[in-house]
Amino acid sequence: MFSPEQDKISTIPSTKVTVKYGELIVLGYNGSLPNGDRGRRKSRFGLFKRPKANGVKPSTMHVACTPQAAKAISNKDQHSISYTLSRIQTVVVEYTHDSNTDMFQIGRSTESPIDFVVTDTVAGSQSNMDTQSVQSTISRFACRIMCQRTPPHTARIYAAGFDSSKNIFLGEKAAKWRTLDGQMDGLTTNGVLVMHPRHGFTQDSKPGVWREISVCGNVFTLRETRSAQQRGKMVEAESQELVDGSLIDLCGATLLWRTAEGLSRTPTLKHLEALRQEINAARPQCPVGFNTLAFPSMRRKDTPDEKQPWVYLQCGHVHGYHDWGNHREERQEGREGRQRECPMCRARGPYVPLWLGCEAGFYLDAAPPTHAFSPCGHVCSEKTAAFWSQIPLPHGTHTFHAACPFCAQQLSGEQGYVRLIFQGPLD
Repeated sequence: MFSPEQDKISTIPSTKVTVKYGELIVLGYNGSLPNGDRGRRKSRFGLFKRPKANGVKPSTMHVACTPQAAKAISNKDQHSISYTLSRIQTVVVEYTHDSNTDMFQIGRSTESPIDFVVTDTVAGSQSNMDTQSVQSTISRFACRIMCQRTPPHTARIYAAGFDSSKNIFLGEKAAKWRTLDGQMDGLTTNGVLVMHPRHGFTQDSKPGVWREISVCGNVFTLRETRSAQQRGKMVEAESQELVDGSLIDLCGATLLWRTAEGLSRTPTLKHLEALRQEINAARPQCPVGFNTLAFPSMRRKDTPDEKQPWVYLQCGHVHGYHDWGNHREERQEGREGRQRECPMCRARGPYVPLWLGCEAGFYLDAAPPTHAFSPCGHVCSEKTAAFWSQIPLPHGTHTFHAACPFCAQQLSGEQGYVRLIFQGPLD
């Protein structure tokens, strides 16, 4: 670390300002991992300009098994991608240093080449324990992002990452092919899918189309299933450039890319805290118990508090927790009985506690939290709820469904969210 004195006498202006390219935020975590963010395993990861460029670009291609190809594979200082075509033929593409880009690698492996360690997201789980028994579908070296070191700092995504030996191996079963100009390209087993929203990540955002990104960064339509041998059609009009709000799916976890510029327009945690205090200051009341309700502090976002607001998801009426209308057959289901009758309007539906969405990066605007996702009860602004309820997120190997960005639970009900109706104080 520099001391302030060293910084003053430094003649290199770049030491004073750290350039941030953007952030990757994992969907399904409301601000941090259940067991806390540690090291390279966390719910969000900032990409900053490196002191020294570590990007690579393709250079020489060898058809194996020639001595050069074998040397390229065994050379620990040389990045290379090996395409196994058959038992007797492998094509090796050597990569050379690129002083114009910084490379960031994402995957399940904890080996040192991986900058951001990502594990499978279990919808609505409060703990990582649930994920241990599940066989992971996320690749150990899932993808890499190349950021341009000079403005506008374009970020480009490629499937697969280099391992500790600086190699990417596409085995016999992986989909691979020769391009028209004689180069090699391929897809990883479960694929890397990307969706760029239309109109950026703004109040006017609309869902884009999911595409698959190849090892060389080309764009394709989706395969029939995630690991099908047959690749989709190439989409030449589209690019692997990430834009603010691009979603990256690694088959087990979905990441949201936010540019530094986009993040500067996003509400801060301080702003979300001010909105929480504003709701609490209005002293909303339970229309049944007449007790004052309050959203718990952002740090306490797991166990319901006695002042916690609860909502009838069918109609949006907000109450405190009470037993009214809890039919006998549902009492066995515990506090969150599936069907409850609202005392205000008699609508029957799920009755759940409300939680503030604390991950500011998921918000499309800085408007007050007036809507809740169904069935989880995470609260955010109307535009944010409307946007996420329209986004089909990959689930398993061939299905898609809308989910809450804060807990990854599949949305239910007509819209997937409900407008909250608070009762003000009677005095």
